[in-house]
Amino acid sequence: MTQRVTSDHIMATDLSKIRNIGISAHIDSGKTTLTERILFYTNRIHRIAEVRGKDGVGATMDHMELEKERGITITSAATYTEWNDHHINIIDTPGHVDFTIEVERALRVLDGAVLILCGVAGVQSQSMTVDRQMKRYKVPRIAFINKLDRSGANPKRVVEGLCDKLKHNAVMMQLPIGLENAFEGVVDLVTMKAFKFLGDNGEQIVEEEIPADMQAEAESMREEMLDAVSMFSDELMESILDDKVTEEQIHTAIRNGVLSLDFTPVYLGSAYKNKGVQKLLDAVTAYLPAPTDIENTGVDLSNDEAVIEITSDPQKPLVCLAFKLEDGRYGQLTYVRVYQGTLEKGMSIYNARTKKKHKVGRLVRMHSNDMEDIESSVGGDIVALFGIECASGDTFTDGTVDVAMSAMHVPDPVISMSIKPVEQKGQANMSKALGRFVREDPTFRAGADPESGETVISGMGELHLEVYVERMKREYDVVVETGAPQVAYRETISQRTEFSYTHKKQTGGSGQYGKIAGYVEPTEDGEDFEFINKVRGGAIPTEYIPSVEKGFKSMLDKGRLIGFPVQGVRICLDDGASHSVDSSDNAFQAAARGAFREFYGRAKPIILEPVMKLEVEGPGEFQGAVIKTIMQRRGTVIGTTEEDGFCQVEADVPFAEMFGYATDLRSVTQGKAEFSMEFAKYAPVTGEVSAELKEKYRENVQVEDDD
Repeated sequence: MTQRVTSDHIMATDLSKIRNIGISAHIDSGKTTLTERILFYTNRIHRIAEVRGKDGVGATMDHMELEKERGITITSAATYTEWNDHHINIIDTPGHVDFTIEVERALRVLDGAVLILCGVAGVQSQSMTVDRQMKRYKVPRIAFINKLDRSGANPKRVVEGLCDKLKHNAVMMQLPIGLENAFEGVVDLVTMKAFKFLGDNGEQIVEEEIPADMQAEAESMREEMLDAVSMFSDELMESILDDKVTEEQIHTAIRNGVLSLDFTPVYLGSAYKNKGVQKLLDAVTAYLPAPTDIENTGVDLSNDEAVIEITSDPQKPLVCLAFKLEDGRYGQLTYVRVYQGTLEKGMSIYNARTKKKHKVGRLVRMHSNDMEDIESSVGGDIVALFGIECASGDTFTDGTVDVAMSAMHVPDPVISMSIKPVEQKGQANMSKALGRFVREDPTFRAGADPESGETVISGMGELHLEVYVERMKREYDVVVETGAPQVAYRETISQRTEFSYTHKKQTGGSGQYGKIAGYVEPTEDGEDFEFINKVRGGAIPTEYIPSVEKGFKSMLDKGRLIGFPVQGVRICLDDGASHSVDSSDNAFQAAARGAFREFYGRAKPIILEPVMKLEVEGPGEFQGAVIKTIMQRRGTVIGTTEEDGFCQVEADVPFAEMFGYATDLRSVTQGKAEFSMEFAKYAPVTGEVSAELKEKYRENVQVEDDD
C-alpha cells in the first residue's frame, strides 16, 4: 500500500515535537510486541498481530517471511506514528547478537531509546551489550520492565540489576498493581493515581484512586523518587522543602536527568497483555529528547577535518546520513537521518565520500515495509530515498558544504564458511545476492579464498550466516552447499625480539638494497598493529620509512602458524642503511617482508581464538547439567545466580566449541533452558588445540614464502 501525504500532514516543523526513538533489548524481551501495541494505540494499525501469530501474519514490524516463521527480528524496521501531538519515528531493532549491526546503525541516528527488560529474567547479557551501545552513542534512555504477567516477575529485582549490573541511576516511576496472574495495572508516582487498562486490547485507560492497601508503599516510593529526581532541579528541591511540589516541576527534573544521561526512569507493564504501554508513550514524549536537545557534530572536509556543530535548523545547508540500505520489493531503498537543512523531492544531493551528484527522485516515509510519499523532510527527521547508490554510513549534502558525519562502529566477523551453488546456473544469482547483502550489512563479508578459489562468507554467528543462506534460496532462487563453519582465529607474538635484516639482490643493471633494524613486541591491548619510527640521522631516507611500514603490514593478513591474520604487534624501526642507487620503495618493502619472516618464529607466535560470553537461563533444577555442558566445551564459569527456582549461568567459552550447543542444551534441560552469547575477547588456545590447528594447516596448505 502506498499513500501520498504531504510533509505538512506529518509535521509542522516544530522540532520540539519530534522524537526519534529505538526499542532495544535482549532477545525475546518483547520489543516487537511492544512496538505492535504502540502502533495500535496510536491508530497506526487497526488490529494487533502477534510475533508468532497463529494465522501466520506475524507482527507488523517483522515483515520478512523468515522473521514471521522464526518469531525473531532480523532487520531493524522503521515506522512513525503520533502521540500527544508529537511525531515519533520508531526503529524496532533485533535482540539476537548476530544482528548487532542493526542495533549499532539504529542507535547512531536516534536521539533516545527505550530499554526493555524482562520482568522475570531482568538484566541479561544482551541487555548489557545494548546498554554499552547506547553509551557509545550517548543515547538518553528510559526503561520499561515488560512481562509482569509472567510467573516469577519481580520489578524491584530488575531495578536492582539496572543499578548494580549496568550502573544506572534507575528509579521506579510506577508501582505494579498485583503481579503475575494478578497484574492489573500501575500506580503512577508522579500523579499518585492508579491506572488500569480495560477493553479487549487494553485501549480503555481507567484512572482510579490508589488501592488502600498500597497507599503507604506508594507514598514511601514517591519520596524515594522525589529524592532522586530533585538532584536535577534546584527548584524542585526547594519545593520539596516547602511541601509545594507540582507535577510540572517533577516532569522538568526527570527530563533534565534523562537528557544528562544521569537518570533512568523505569516504567512497568505487559505488552502482550496490553497493560502499561500508553503510559510509556506519555514518558517517551515527556522525557526523551527532541532533535534540538542533542548536540551533533560533523567533520569539515574543506578545513583540515575540523569538527563543526550540526544543528537541526531547516534553513541551513542540508546534511544527512545514510544509515541503512535495503533492496526490497520497491527496489533500492536508502534510509537517511536528516541532521540539518531541508531535503526535498527533486533536489540534487552530493555524496561527501564519492563526490557524486544524485537527484532525489522519490522521497518516502517508511511504515515497516509500506511507505508514504512525501514532498520534503527537515532536520531531525528519518526518511528513505529511492535509487541512490551509496554505502552504509555515507553523508549527503546539498553541495554548499563539504561535511561528513562520523560513521558507526562495525565489529569484525567471528565465523566463516564456504558456499557454492548446487547448480552452476545459480552462480550469477548467488553473486547478485552476495553483492546486495554486503552493501546492506557491514558485518557480512563475502570473497574468494585466494588458495582454494572457493567463495567464503563471514559474519557474526551461525544464525547470521544461516539467515543469509536461506535468503539466497528464497529471494534469489539459489540453493547453496555450505562447508563446515570456520572460526576466525588470529595469530600474535608473545615476546619482544630484536631484528636486523638486509635485503640485497643483484641483477643486470641496478640491484635492490635495503637494510632495517629494530625490535618487535606484543601490544598491551592485543588489538592493533603499531609501527614506530625511531630512525635518527638519516640512516634510512625519510621517503622509504612508509615503504618499510607497508612491507610489514602486507605480512599481517596471513600468519605463518595457521594462515590467519596477525594482530597485537608493535614494530619499532630504529636503524638501517640504504644505497644511493640500489635502494627503492620495493627494496625496503622486501626488506620488511624478509625481516618479518625471520623474526616471527623467534618472537614465540601463538594462536588466539574468539571467546564468547555465554549466558544460560533456565529452571534451577538443571543448573548442574548446564554447568557440565559448559565444562565439556572448555568453558570457564564466571558466575551463577539462582532465585525463585530460576537460574542464570554466565561463562566464557571458546567459539569453536559452541557449534551444536543449542541441541545439547535442549537435551539436558528438556527444552526448558535458553542461551545467548556474544563475542567477548580473543584469548590464547591451549597447547593441545594449538598443535591440532597447526597440523591441520600443514596438511591442507603448502606455505609459500614471498620472494
